[in-house]
Amino acid sequence: MLENMNQMLDKAKKNKYCVPQFNINNLEWTRFILEEANKEKSPVILGVSEGAAKYMGGYKLIVSMVKELVSYLNIDVPVALHLDHGSSFEVCKEAIDAGFTSVMIDASKNSLEENIRITKKVVEYASNYNVSVEAEIGHINTDTADEAMYADVNECQIFYKETHINALAPALGSVHGLYKGEPKLDFNRMFEISNLLNIPLVLHGGTGINDELLKKAISCGICKLNINTELQIEWSKNVRKYLNENNDVYDPRKIIKSGELAMKKAIQNKIYVLGSNNRA
Repeated sequence: MLENMNQMLDKAKKNKYCVPQFNINNLEWTRFILEEANKEKSPVILGVSEGAAKYMGGYKLIVSMVKELVSYLNIDVPVALHLDHGSSFEVCKEAIDAGFTSVMIDASKNSLEENIRITKKVVEYASNYNVSVEAEIGHINTDTADEAMYADVNECQIFYKETHINALAPALGSVHGLYKGEPKLDFNRMFEISNLLNIPLVLHGGTGINDELLKKAISCGICKLNINTELQIEWSKNVRKYLNENNDVYDPRKIIKSGELAMKKAIQNKIYVLGSNNRA
């Protein structure tokens, strides 16, 4: 049974830990993540980007795959299926109609007024289906953090009052993908926004932020962390090693599975850092 992320994030906020979102790219990745989260008794959010949805055959197929895996593997921890960075109302609607339990609408590149308008439309539609909504304000960059793109505290307050979203991803110095340089997280602003809005905050770009910074972010109100690149790196590194050492292997199941242990170790480590183990 899939659920939205409201209860998991509210519980995380109350008890000062963080729920991981691990992005899925295929059946095997979904299985690896579910198995490790279940083993560690951690709630988990499965993130799906628009690109991954197209690659895997669409939102309906993904919903069916995840539900069947949850049943087949006897997963008994809370699982949310979340659209990551939905680019429009129409994309969010498609995911909701297919059975996603949570969506992120990312209209942050627009003006504040337009971001509010689009986000409100998604929230209104999602509320009819018990689907949680995450939104973004400011601009979460790639490669480097630019302070000019950080979320404005007053705009965050206006945004929340107008939209009534369930979780907010304010740009606070993290980046998508690999960092060029050091993370520039603004903890004071993070803490201020968390106290002002009193809703779960989301930190995108979990790869490359060290454990101590992540723990500090959690103490400042971060309740959800998005992780994708780190798993991709660990999986691909070990698959390459396996192929270099086993030139005669051609079975795709063996090739894909060769990255399983490294990927699960990375998942376990992140769960421990976030403190979500034994929280299901």
